[in-house]
Amino acid sequence: MKKTIKIVALVLAVVMCAGMFAACGNKANTTPLVVGYSPFNSKFSSFFAETAYDQDVAKMTQLGLLTSDRTGAVVEKGIKGTTIPYNGTDYTYYGPADLTITENKDGTVDYDFKLREDLKFSDGEKLTIDDVIFTMYVLSDPTYDGSSTLFALPIKGMEEYRAGMDTLLNLVYKAGRDNKDFALWDEATQKSFWEKYDAATKGLAEAIVKFCVDNGYNEEGDIAGAAANWGFESGNTIEEFAAALEEAYGSDVANMINTEADGTEASLETLFPDLDKFSTVGIKTGDSAENIAGIVKTGDYSMKITTTQVDATAIYQLGVDIAPLHYYGDKAKFDYDKNKFGFDKGDLSTVRAKTTKPMGAGPYKFIKYENGVVNFEANENYYLGEPKTKYLNFQECVADDDKLNGVTTGTIDITDPSFSSETVEAIEKSNGGKLDGNVITTNTVDNLGYGYIGMCADVMNVGGKPNSDESKSLRKAFATVLAVYRELAVDSYYGDRASVINYPISNTSWAAPQSTDDGYKVAFSVDAQGKDIYTSDMKAEDKYAAAIKASLGFFEKAGYTVADGKVTAAPAGAKTEYEVWIPADGKGDHPSFMILTEAAKAFETIGIKLTVKDLTNSSELWDALKAKTVPMWCAAWGATVDPDMYQVYFSGDDSHEAGGSNYMYCINDAELNKMILQARASTDQAYRKGMYKACLDTIIDWAVEIPVYQRQNAIIFSTERVKLDTVTPDITTFYNWYAEIQNIEVK
Repeated sequence: MKKTIKIVALVLAVVMCAGMFAACGNKANTTPLVVGYSPFNSKFSSFFAETAYDQDVAKMTQLGLLTSDRTGAVVEKGIKGTTIPYNGTDYTYYGPADLTITENKDGTVDYDFKLREDLKFSDGEKLTIDDVIFTMYVLSDPTYDGSSTLFALPIKGMEEYRAGMDTLLNLVYKAGRDNKDFALWDEATQKSFWEKYDAATKGLAEAIVKFCVDNGYNEEGDIAGAAANWGFESGNTIEEFAAALEEAYGSDVANMINTEADGTEASLETLFPDLDKFSTVGIKTGDSAENIAGIVKTGDYSMKITTTQVDATAIYQLGVDIAPLHYYGDKAKFDYDKNKFGFDKGDLSTVRAKTTKPMGAGPYKFIKYENGVVNFEANENYYLGEPKTKYLNFQECVADDDKLNGVTTGTIDITDPSFSSETVEAIEKSNGGKLDGNVITTNTVDNLGYGYIGMCADVMNVGGKPNSDESKSLRKAFATVLAVYRELAVDSYYGDRASVINYPISNTSWAAPQSTDDGYKVAFSVDAQGKDIYTSDMKAEDKYAAAIKASLGFFEKAGYTVADGKVTAAPAGAKTEYEVWIPADGKGDHPSFMILTEAAKAFETIGIKLTVKDLTNSSELWDALKAKTVPMWCAAWGATVDPDMYQVYFSGDDSHEAGGSNYMYCINDAELNKMILQARASTDQAYRKGMYKACLDTIIDWAVEIPVYQRQNAIIFSTERVKLDTVTPDITTFYNWYAEIQNIEVK
C-alpha cells in the first residue's frame, strides 16, 4: 500500500493575459489593455521562469540576442533588418544583432555576433557585449538550475569551466558525519547540515508512521510495518527507518522529502526549511578553467562563440535574453581580461534575488505584481521605439471562463481562452453568429505544443525499478485504456479545432511522424504480446472492450494477480489504486477530462481504482511538479522551433547533465540519450527526422507519456476597444500577437 505519490501536471496549453492603454488625442495612451492569463508563479526571470505565463512576463521586459520570422527561422541579419515574404506579403524583421556562422575545416563552428551600438536597458544604462557575456556565464555556471540548456552545447571549454566544482550539499554529504577535513567548509557548517539532515529524515519517518497509524494501516509502534507499506525495508525503530530513507536517497534530500512526505503532515518547508543554503552554494573542489574558451569577446559590441562540433540546436540556444549585468550581477566583479564575469563562480545569489522583479531592454518595464495583476509601463528606451500604449497589465484569470467573460464585459482586451466548442458557441453568440464581429475578433493558429497525459516512472513502477519490463507493463496497462478514449474526448471538447496525435511531439514540427510514414503506429494499440488490439471494422464500444482486456494482460505481465477478469492483488511497490491530477477548474473543463472519467469507469470493472483530482487553481501544480507527488497528470507541452528532445527526455551521462525537465517523467535510458545527442550533432533534416522517430518510439515504450491532441490556439481581441489595424499582422504559431506589441493601440 505504498502511498500515492502525486506528480504535477505540466500545464494545459499556454494562456495569455496582457493589458495596455489607449491613446487620447496626441497624448500617450493612458487606458489599460488587459490580456487574460492563468495564475502566475512569480518567477519572472528569464533565468528561472518555469511556466509559460511567468515566461511571458519576462518576455515583456527582455530583449533576445536573436529574433525569428513567421516560420520560426532565425533572422541572422537584424541590425539593418531582413525582408522575408510570408503569405504573399514582404515583412522586414529587425533584431539587436547580426550573426555570421562559419563551419571550419576542423569540424568546429564559429558564431560571430555584432550588436547594435545604440541599445539601452529600460533604466537608461547602455547595453554592451559585456551584458551578453555575463548572461551566458550565468547560464553556464555549475550551480545554475534553471530551464536553459546552454551549458549542454558543445561550446569549446564549457566542460573544463564547469569542472572542479560541486554544491555544498553534495560535498558535505559525501564527506560524512565524521569528516575532519575542513578545508572547503567549516566545522559549524558541517555540524549544522547533519543536525538538519538527521532531523529531517527522522521527522519524515515519524510523519509516515503517524500517517499509517492514523489511517488504520498499522498498529501503534509497528514502525517496520509502516516502512514496508511505504516501500522500505527497516527495523522497528524510527532511527532504522530514517537510515533506510537515507540509504535510498543520499544527498537528494529535497526529492526524498517531496516524494515520501506526500499524504503526511510533513513537507520540505517544515522538515528542512533552509535547504537552499546548501543546495545552491558551489564549492571549488579541484582544477577548472578560469573561463569558457569558446566564448570570446572581440570588441565592446562583438563576440565569437566556437563549438567543437556541429549542433543543430545551437542557433536557438544562443539567442539568450540579454540580462543587464549592472542589475542581475555586480559590475565591480566584471573584468573580462581578468576572467571576472559579474559574479563569483558558484554563487548566483545576486541573480536569484531578482527573480520576482525582472528588468531588461524589452518593450516594457516591470512595475509590480500584486492582487493578481502584473503592471508594466512602456520602455522609452526600447530599440524599436517606445510602445504606443503606455501601460500594460497582465491580469490573472483563475478560471478559463473568466477570460472570455472578461472580453465580453469589458474588463479584458486580449486573451486566449481554450478553444473548446463551448467557447466557440459563446463567441458566436456575442457576435451574432460569427467568430469575428463587433464584440470579439478571433485569430486562430496551430498551437506550438500538444496535450498529453503523463506518468512518472519513479512513482509508477514495480519493485522500485522504473525501467523494468514489469514497470513498463504497469504504465502500459493504464496508457492503453486512457489512449482508447482520446478520440471521443477530443472530438467532444474541440470538434474540428483539434486532432488526436500518436507521438509525443507537436504536429507543427517537421519531425512529427505522419500516418503515411513507414513504422507509423497508433499510440498504445498493441497488447502485452505485441499484437494489434484493434481491427479496422471495430466500432467504438468494441475498441473500449478490447482496450480493457489488453490492459488486464499488461497488469498480469507487470506481476499483478488476475483472476476471473479482475485484478485482485498488486506486486510489491505497485498498487491497485492510483490518482491523476487535472487542472480543469474544478468542473471538468479540460479536453482530457472525459478521458479520465471514462477510463476510471472502465478500470473499476476490473478492480482498479483511478481517482480523478480536478484542480480549481492550476497554480497549485507548479511547486508540486518537482515534488513528484502525483503518479499521473494531464497537461500540455509548449514546444520549440527545433524538435530537440534534450530538455525533457535526456537523463544525463558522464559528459552531459540531465535536461531541466527530465525530473517529470524520470526516463533513464542510455540508448535514448545516445540518439538525442546524435540528432543534435547533425543539420541533415532527413537524418534527424529518422533519429527522432526512434526516440519517440522509445518514449512510447517507456509509457510515461500518452500523446492526446494537437489543438488550435485562439487569440481573441475586443473589437470595441483594440485598434485591430495596429495588431501584429499574419500571426503564426512562431510569431505571437505580442511580437510587435510596441505597435498595438487601444481606442
